[in-house]
Amino acid sequence: MADSWLYQTAQQLAQTSSDYEERAFFQALSQLALEQEKRIEQAQGEIDGRSWDEQAW
Repeated sequence: MADSWLYQTAQQLAQTSSDYEERAFFQALSQLALEQEKRIEQAQGEIDGRSWDEQAW
């Protein structure tokens, strides 16, 4: 995880930002990107699991 373009860019911008508010924004954005990646992975797993569950067809 944490390989998305959004996460990497937000992390880089947070490190190079000199303004506290911008740094906090980019750190929050990178956390949001991580959470979205996690939820996408969970949704893909759920779809995969449901497609193989013959009782739920």
